Amino acid sequence: MTKNDLIEKIAKIMPSKKEATIVVNKLFDEMLNAIVNGEKVVITGFGSFNLLVTQAKKGRNPKTGDTILIEPKKKIKFKQSKEIFNV
Repeated sequence: MTKNDLIEKIAKIMPSKKEATIVVNKLFDEMLNAIVNGEKVVITGFGSFNLLVTQAKKGRNPKTGDTILIEPKKKIKFKQSKEIFNV
């Protein structure tokens, strides 16, 4: 399912597709803002999203064999709810 598919499904219960697009975009914007600000986003019965910052680590360039430093990265971690497949 894509974002457009989600908008189409929500548009069936909203007055217009334009309003459904606004709602979906606002939902994702608010979730992303919360995650970036270090908050955990929990959707009961579905799962939770939070920010994961990886540690800097040593790696190896496979082409030259040189040791390099891999910078820390920010990732969004999703953990599914235990009830997700009990529907």
